Amino acid sequence: MNQPWRTLSPGVRVVVRRRLGPDEELLYSDVLGDLLVVDDDGVLIATRRGSVHVPGRDIALAKIVPPAPVRRPRGE
Repeated sequence: MNQPWRTLSPGVRVVVRRRLGPDEELLYSDVLGDLLVVDDDGVLIATRRGSVHVPGRDIALAKIVPPAPVRRPRGE
């Protein structure tokens, strides 16, 4: 099975498109954040809302994305 996500290195910012279950309204969902772990089970990504594990069997697409833009304080 082709698993290009296995070549990604922890520490980079990624977006991973994962397949959702058959009972879900949508077919896919994206996870965006810093890649923490790549192993036989899948990937672990640190998102704004916490860490998310995506099993390898659910990964449809994974790619490196640019760093997050610097957020400006509100009111400026």
